[in-house]
Amino acid sequence: MKRLAVLTSGGDAPGMNAVLRAVVRQAEALGIEVMGVRRGFQGLLDGDARLLTTEDVAGMVHRGGTLLLAGRSPAFMERRHQEEAARRLKAWGVEALVAVGGNGTARGALALSRLGIPVAVVPATIDNDMGGTDRTVGFDTAVNTAVEAMDRLRDTATSHERIFVVEVMGRHSGALALYAGLAAGGDPILIPEAPISLEEVARRLIESRRRGKLYSLVVVAEGAGKGGEVAEALGAMGLSAHVTVLGHIQRGGSPTAQDRILAARLGSRAVEALAQGEKNVLVGVKGDEVHLLDLEEALELPPPYPRKYLELAATLSR
Repeated sequence: MKRLAVLTSGGDAPGMNAVLRAVVRQAEALGIEVMGVRRGFQGLLDGDARLLTTEDVAGMVHRGGTLLLAGRSPAFMERRHQEEAARRLKAWGVEALVAVGGNGTARGALALSRLGIPVAVVPATIDNDMGGTDRTVGFDTAVNTAVEAMDRLRDTATSHERIFVVEVMGRHSGALALYAGLAAGGDPILIPEAPISLEEVARRLIESRRRGKLYSLVVVAEGAGKGGEVAEALGAMGLSAHVTVLGHIQRGGSPTAQDRILAARLGSRAVEALAQGEKNVLVGVKGDEVHLLDLEEALELPPPYPRKYLELAATLSR
């Protein structure tokens, strides 16, 4: 292999730049050129790419966001545009593609693989909602960002004996809410995988007050309900609650050491896998081991969901 391409797509995640650094430097070590495609799959349609060198990724390991920019491309969902992108990659002399992102990115890469482009997907999303891997790049940083915010909110909540409803990201997965809520002492934690009624939420908050707890953090994944709606419903049941929506601050910031290490391992292995002839893989992690999984198979698997954490959070927040 003489040349591969790399892109970042979908929502940005802390650690994407660390993946790019690993891809470029591992490729250079193997004598492979790397073309960086800007703005994800849209960049393939626009012809927006250039060769990346090790100097281009110097000093990037600690930076959030993505050097190559990210985004979504509705046009790329059409077969004719996928064929156009595959032709462009071949015209550039690109023999394989590393795609960095979440489920949408993986499905876009799968479409290209069916058109003869070998692909390796590095899972990078703050939602940790991809099958075939225990962890995604960016998740640990987002959890820590949410926990830091909740710790600050707890200071006010305890001082004023208040209930705070904290809305975090996660339309289809409650992983971020679950991990951050457990770490920050939140309860109840509302996630789409285990819906509970707002009447049950109110009952648990009232029970906490009866036990002498003077404040509460209710953590809500956006896919389980909007923070404002939850607070309004609690108010109708006699419980005054204040709302904080963490929003996009969860995506930004310098990646944690854990995310940097994961990015280095997965990015490097993606290049090695393609150089060894792999054609259609997700580069994930099981336990502490990096492994390769057929991309189509990975997209059919459910994301990891530690249900026991909900019970643990309820027990420990008393």
